[in-house]
Amino acid sequence: MTFALDPAFEAGSVAAADWPLSHVRLQDDGRFPWLILIPRLAGLVEIDDLAASNRVRLLEEAVAAGRLARALGQAIDRPIDKLNTAAIGNVTSQLHLHVVGRRRDDGLWPDPVWGRPGARPWPQAERRRLLDLIAGFSPPV
Repeated sequence: MTFALDPAFEAGSVAAADWPLSHVRLQDDGRFPWLILIPRLAGLVEIDDLAASNRVRLLEEAVAAGRLARALGQAIDRPIDKLNTAAIGNVTSQLHLHVVGRRRDDGLWPDPVWGRPGARPWPQAERRRLLDLIAGFSPPV
């Protein structure tokens, strides 16, 4: 079996990079610097489906995604107050981690962002700038 991206990811996010383990996507919601890490291994649903070495790698990539989300927040003049990291998967069961940069004034604070209406797609120029920043980021090895 080979890795295939669940089509649901295409609807709300944009391909941004491939790191050693994960396919990285930028959530198309201009309210938040929001990254999604999807391990490029077939058949994964839960974190414990990963081998121990890949669980460690996924956690390291999540930490790097947090640093990157902070950098994206700085790039759009919205410094991050808190990072939210979660593997929920109720809509899309394929294993993935969300790493979301939050601000105390973001409009949904302190509530979770998942499943909330009001997403605003990134303006084209800003999306391009963020994707360029993501592409230039050095992922963990």
